[in-house]
Amino acid sequence: MARCDQGYLCRVCGDEVENITDSVLYLRYVIGEIDPEVLHLAPESHLQCTPALAQFIADERFGCVPVVDGPFSIVSLDPDFVAQRTTLVTRGYRRLWDIRSNRAKPIAVRDYPLDEVKERWKN
Repeated sequence: MARCDQGYLCRVCGDEVENITDSVLYLRYVIGEIDPEVLHLAPESHLQCTPALAQFIADERFGCVPVVDGPFSIVSLDPDFVAQRTTLVTRGYRRLWDIRSNRAKPIAVRDYPLDEVKERWKN
């Protein structure tokens, strides 16, 4: 995350998003949903404050997955879509943990995304 007096604020709860592993903004960037050119302009929120995305994280470090009711719940969606989305979002979440754990050897922001995302943006 940015090193300044106050980092990104969650557009849902208003609190600071202190860790990259709590960030919807960086998760969406890592999985290719936010273009690098607009990363600094996109809104931020905690993963816990964004259950429609968080429900696709299948990693024990995430903790309690927020419940989504209604048509956007994973129980209401196509099972193939849920499987593909869970795989992608979980890979992205794990990438955030890799980035967070490499503090001694920082990774450039342009290298955060998954390999296939970086390749797609190259072309």
